[in-house]
Amino acid sequence: MVEREQKAKPLISSNFYVKKERTMEAKLKHLEFIQNVITRMNSNSFLIKGWTVTLVAALFALAAKDTNQGYISIVYFIVFLFWGLDGFFLSQERQYRGLYGEVAKKDVNDIDFSMDARKFKVWRNSWFASFFSKTLIPFYGVILAVVVSIMFVIR
Repeated sequence: MVEREQKAKPLISSNFYVKKERTMEAKLKHLEFIQNVITRMNSNSFLIKGWTVTLVAALFALAAKDTNQGYISIVYFIVFLFWGLDGFFLSQERQYRGLYGEVAKKDVNDIDFSMDARKFKVWRNSWFASFFSKTLIPFYGVILAVVVSIMFVIR
């Protein structure tokens, strides 16, 4: 007969230690939830930039093929639309970074699993400030400069 292995008992069986460990696990899980939201917002921002470049290039190809400048006016709409969406995702990401910092500083007994980041919607984390952030202006500014220069070349 094969003897069944018995599960190893923890070296420290104090209820305080186990409760403290579970609470620390809860804090780490809460931080993981927030980090997942931050990562998702960052991924969305990256996808928006990719779609912007793809659609602008496709509309320029259509404009060159059909010599229709109506496509170029659509490009302006697309650039500003995606710039606004990207600003929104950056704003959300900044707010959740603030929440992450707050939860990281909290005592393990104060973890409430709140995902409400609205209190971090201060000026720097607002949509307007994110729209004109130093990370978005160069990207979308260059695209707009290229659109304007190509528009003058086509005319």
